[in-house]
Amino acid sequence: MQGLVALSLDALSSVAYGPEAIALVLVAAGTSRVRLTLPVTLAIVALLTVLVVSYRQVIAVHPDGGGSYAVARDDLGPRAGVLAAAALVIDYVLTVAVSLAAGAATLASAFPALLPYLLETSLAVLVVLTAVNLYGIADSARVLMLPTLLFIVTILGIVAVGLARTHPAATVGSGVVSHADEALGLMLLLRAFAAGCTALTGVEAIANGVPMFRRPRVAHAQRTELMLGALLGVMLVGLALLIRRDTVVPRDGVTILAQLTAGAFGSGRTYQAASVIVAIALTLAANTSFGGLPVLLSLLAKDRRLPHLFALRGERPVHRYGVLAVAVAAGLLLIAVNARTNRLLPLFAVGVFTGFTISQIGLVTHWARVRPPRWAGTALLNGTGAALTAVATLVLLVTKFTEGAWVVVVVVPLLIALFTRIRHYYDGMARELHLGTLPDRRPEPSPAGRLVIVALQRFGAMTGPALSAALSLGEETIAVIVSTDETDARTLRDQWERWNPGVRLEIVPSPRETRIRPLLEYIARTAAQEDRPLLVLVPTVRSTRPRYRFLYDQGGILLAESVREHVPGALVCVMPCRIDT
Repeated sequence: MQGLVALSLDALSSVAYGPEAIALVLVAAGTSRVRLTLPVTLAIVALLTVLVVSYRQVIAVHPDGGGSYAVARDDLGPRAGVLAAAALVIDYVLTVAVSLAAGAATLASAFPALLPYLLETSLAVLVVLTAVNLYGIADSARVLMLPTLLFIVTILGIVAVGLARTHPAATVGSGVVSHADEALGLMLLLRAFAAGCTALTGVEAIANGVPMFRRPRVAHAQRTELMLGALLGVMLVGLALLIRRDTVVPRDGVTILAQLTAGAFGSGRTYQAASVIVAIALTLAANTSFGGLPVLLSLLAKDRRLPHLFALRGERPVHRYGVLAVAVAAGLLLIAVNARTNRLLPLFAVGVFTGFTISQIGLVTHWARVRPPRWAGTALLNGTGAALTAVATLVLLVTKFTEGAWVVVVVVPLLIALFTRIRHYYDGMARELHLGTLPDRRPEPSPAGRLVIVALQRFGAMTGPALSAALSLGEETIAVIVSTDETDARTLRDQWERWNPGVRLEIVPSPRETRIRPLLEYIARTAAQEDRPLLVLVPTVRSTRPRYRFLYDQGGILLAESVREHVPGALVCVMPCRIDT
């Protein structure tokens, strides 16, 4: 049960926008055609059955998790793996954007005052989620247990109470969103099917997270996948029955689910409470991407397909750069579409079904290679699933290309090119540095002792420790400081001679009151004149309070980077002096 709670909210919450996506397509042929939501939903549930069976097989074949990325990488090769990774990145980012936009629309349905502020509401929740995840509060089954159960009870309650009534208890919203301007035909039904398939998002999450289950992991994960499929199927069919019976059509200012909620519970406090529960569930569904995408980015970084910084974990521990990448990408997407769910769904479905198709084709290849008993029937099932999801993807690309699906066509190849280019760079670097191989000769010490240059900014409490560290690191130490005029230089020289630390002081003039360039030029000249190893020690100030760190001079860090960039062979050591203010 805990596995279902922890990994199913993304899939279950999709009932908040999946049926609406179907109705938005069908209403173009007239309000009466919305009744066809039920047969379209039944076709989607049939596909859901195929996917559940297939992902139960994925769980058995790849018990270490990874889902479509693992299947593509291991069964179809690295190129397919990169394609699956690109589709998953889009899927995760759109999960955040769609869930937050749908949550804002749900709240606005119950509280109309929020309707003009859908984008602001979505971005505000995104900021909170980002802060929480950067702080390091991870998802857990205990945290998700109550919201998930409340959401399931709410949706099933809407279905049960709504079907028990002879007519809706209340009607909310005004004005039909669209008028009849298309003829009902096969293409329109295919478009409705493809759009409604967004309700299947998140079905793969359990296959991605197999390692989190207790032993026996495979059995528990497969059972959880089956429970998810059954629960999601019941919800979808129940909501479709209500849409068919009451001819619920898309209206301005409210969602389809909000109309069904009002039809079951009326438009009072219960209606508002149910809307809040749905909005919370959608928010938590968005939060799953903050746990999933940073992990995927870290895997890609370990495979040398993204910068290594995405593999770094913070003190909490958190993949901080991955969390920020999710937040920035989702925020830009929400701003681009003004937090309108219907404008995001075509992009969402294309990314999701690309991953579905790849995993199904990978399983067909796996069964054909391994050939276990009765493998042909299993391969036929996976091939059928691949064909259905491929058709859904193509229909969405063709019919929604000008409405935003073109973005996926552009972004996926760009991501693949990015992953490939970064891998080529890291491979070239590894060849040049002969990484993984031992040198031909043993290292020999330098015959001359090391020269240490201490780059000082002003004399103070950190000067003594810096010189002590320098004297312990090299044979000779030189302190260097920049002076802006002759009077300042004489004052510095007098102070140094009175202190007499036993270290030579070099004063570098800087009439233009710049510090980094004169120091860099002095260090470069010294390095060119010396035949011995050179180490540059850069003392810096670092506050123990992170909020104050931006107040300190960053010149030391810039100098260290400049020396690394322009003085080949010089070692650079940054020595922090920590203060409590």
